[in-house]
Amino acid sequence: MAAKQRPERVLAIRPRYARLYTDPGVPLAERNYKHAFLAWELPVMTTALVCIDCWSWHFSEETLERIDTICSERIAPLLAACRTAGMPVIHMPANPVAQKHPNFRRMRPESGEASPAWPDSPEWPPVEFRGKIAAYAGLARPAEPQRRDREGHRATARDFHKTCIPAADEPVLLDGEDLHRYCAETGILHLFFIGFNTNACVMMRDYGLPAMVRRGYHGILVRDCTTGMEIAGTVADLTCTNGTIADIEQFLGYTVTSEELKAALGGK
Repeated sequence: MAAKQRPERVLAIRPRYARLYTDPGVPLAERNYKHAFLAWELPVMTTALVCIDCWSWHFSEETLERIDTICSERIAPLLAACRTAGMPVIHMPANPVAQKHPNFRRMRPESGEASPAWPDSPEWPPVEFRGKIAAYAGLARPAEPQRRDREGHRATARDFHKTCIPAADEPVLLDGEDLHRYCAETGILHLFFIGFNTNACVMMRDYGLPAMVRRGYHGILVRDCTTGMEIAGTVADLTCTNGTIADIEQFLGYTVTSEELKAALGGK
């Protein structure tokens, strides 16, 4: 008698997004644009938790305080739940952190340089303009006296946050092309993003949520497992963080909370 096949584990999740429309008869006005939820049942092995730049260091003291709290109180339990449930975890810590870890792998033989543009793509804007040099030097931002120390620390002392160290054979990847190739090789379609900073690396890296959505993946931000970089006028209300979350929910993808994701991982 054939052995009974084990059923595939399913992740039942309700991703949140922001409707920019209304029900018939309700005025199309911002005051009426509300959150809505979908009901998905995803095979766990087609999902992955993508840890973006979960570092042990940040040059901004308040940002680092929030990162430490989020890593300890929310990300660490979420990582444990993912590992217990068999949900793949992928680490994207950028260089030089990625290359230092024994789990670092490249998914292609090419160098770490970005893919070249189309051969017939126009060479524009001019090199001098892009570099803000020569005739365009006056358009550059002023030099910051503390930048050299910041960059030195990045090169020598930055590492994984103590709560986010890769376990077992969890892959440590370098860039968006490697993440794409890893997902293609393993059949991953749905990417749950955590990490820092919401309005910087999560949005701007070539392995961040918008970049992977443009490649065709589902991008789901775990909205309580991230924080943005704020400034004097926004830090009290975390305006930059919350605005970026709203942008994602309006135009790019979806969000969930860590509690929702953990509950789904503990389900059927």
